[in-house]
Amino acid sequence: MRVFDDLSALRAAKGEHLGYSAWREVTQERVDLFADATDDHQWIHVDPVRAAEGPFGGTIAHGYLSLSLLPSFMQEIFRVDGLKMGINYGLNKVRFPSPVKVGARIRAGAELVDVKGTPAGTLATVRLTIEVEDAKRPACVADTLSLYVAE
Repeated sequence: MRVFDDLSALRAAKGEHLGYSAWREVTQERVDLFADATDDHQWIHVDPVRAAEGPFGGTIAHGYLSLSLLPSFMQEIFRVDGLKMGINYGLNKVRFPSPVKVGARIRAGAELVDVKGTPAGTLATVRLTIEVEDAKRPACVADTLSLYVAE
């Protein structure tokens, strides 16, 4: 994990790759729980028998499930000390270039794209790329926005 002592240290890292999270397996149980939480029970996610005959050869994770893991990935990759608070400010761009098959392992890499001051605090843009182990294309690429307020 990369640790920044304060916001000035974060600003100095603009443009750098910050590291990777640990690999984690995407299980059918996790996909089913996400389906229950979001009321998205499309067969390609929750019906292994039908999905085996479908376009992906089995069930796949929801794109939004991958997206929902971004905060936990970020917590594994880096942190900024000396803050009163840090909040999710939104997303600029999200793409899902390839599916995540149930049973696959995924991890995220983070790049600090931008850091700028605003009247509300320091706004950081971090591009997170979710990789699927042994796949050529990422599952998700998202530009996240975090607003940090110093102590």
